[in-house]
Amino acid sequence: MADLILRGARVVDATQDHVADVAIKDGVIEAIGPDLSHRAVRDVDVSGLVLMPGGIDPHVHFNEPGRAEWEGIATGSEALARGGVTTFFDMPLNSSPVTTTAAAFDLKRQAIRANSRVHGYLWGGLIPGSVDEMMGMALLGAVGFKAFMSNSGLPEFPAVDDATLFAGMLRAAELGKIVAVHAENDSITAALAHEARSAGRVGVRAYLDSRPVIAELEAVQRALFFAGEARCKLHIVHVSSGHAVDLIARARADGLDVTCETCPHYLVLTDEDVERLGAVAKCAPPVRSVREQAALWSHLLAGAINMVASDHSPAPPAMKTSPDFFAVWGGIAGCQSTLPLLLTYGYHQRGMRLSEIAAVTSRNVAERFGLRHKGRLMAGMDADLALVDIDATWRLSAADLAYRHRISPYVGMEMRGKVISTWVKGVKVYGAADDARA
Repeated sequence: MADLILRGARVVDATQDHVADVAIKDGVIEAIGPDLSHRAVRDVDVSGLVLMPGGIDPHVHFNEPGRAEWEGIATGSEALARGGVTTFFDMPLNSSPVTTTAAAFDLKRQAIRANSRVHGYLWGGLIPGSVDEMMGMALLGAVGFKAFMSNSGLPEFPAVDDATLFAGMLRAAELGKIVAVHAENDSITAALAHEARSAGRVGVRAYLDSRPVIAELEAVQRALFFAGEARCKLHIVHVSSGHAVDLIARARADGLDVTCETCPHYLVLTDEDVERLGAVAKCAPPVRSVREQAALWSHLLAGAINMVASDHSPAPPAMKTSPDFFAVWGGIAGCQSTLPLLLTYGYHQRGMRLSEIAAVTSRNVAERFGLRHKGRLMAGMDADLALVDIDATWRLSAADLAYRHRISPYVGMEMRGKVISTWVKGVKVYGAADDARA
């Protein structure tokens, strides 16, 4: 006897799209097929709704321990559950201590176990002086190692110099781990920022102009070269320009083991929106022009972008308020909205197939980072599921958000496609307890 059968859903993952029943037992999918004869403790009709693999967000900043007043694991994971996401990878900066040692890694791992509503994994940090700590973090389960090629905004998480980056890539290759990089040329961005501020230009446009596409392209090219020489698996985070995707795609075609992600804010916002919205939409690399946005969509629809990650990076409201836009904390709160945004702007507006959305939000992430029992809907896989009404039209309000600070550039947006309920290992973590539809 199954624990739960969801009947009549449109079952969609990266390789299938059909109406079927899904039987779940002991947290695992037991069977999928039309008109299953299985009996179950709970048998729920979900016809007319779409059942997708739970999202896997490989890029969030939950800041615990030490900075839970920015965002804690409890609130962050609740937001993910509301957005149909069942697994996250937390980044190594913004918590205190930063996750650049095995001891700090273990502290954060314990915090996730104690407070998360969904599955949580951790990136280790790569900074000057931390290369010898990489093995210890790998043994504790690090999915990979994150490095900044530019100023992170936190003095305790400094940017890597080229020697550290290359040494870290060599060590990661020995460990069989991925290095992820924030790719911006710090010399270019720092010089342009200094020039603008010295001239008294401290507004939104001055900040945007201080982080041009060329700064991203140079750093991406350098990271690709180092990874090739080190024979290291590479992941480029939050790619913001079409030209950067071109560089990555060419390197992949030449045999380099490299993947990349973009973020919803690059797909649905433009530089004009940042000027209108202000600090709530500040990030680095910055949101760019309509032209760059169109190029990203073209690459995403063509399959050149491997995954879409939120880069959820919240901060208290006081840190998002300053007459000097350079001084405002750069980070967008958005992990609850990734799937609804892709349904709205991808599926409904651009004809992106649901199977393609399932690939970039789940299957591709699971495959890249070795989560063998996640990312697909098939017998034997973890019952991590999102039930979605793809035609529901609704407007996001601040009250809908589970974040510690209910601010986001997406508040007020009308969306089409809504997460109805979410299961982690067959246990509902979001949605009404007595009805799979609510």
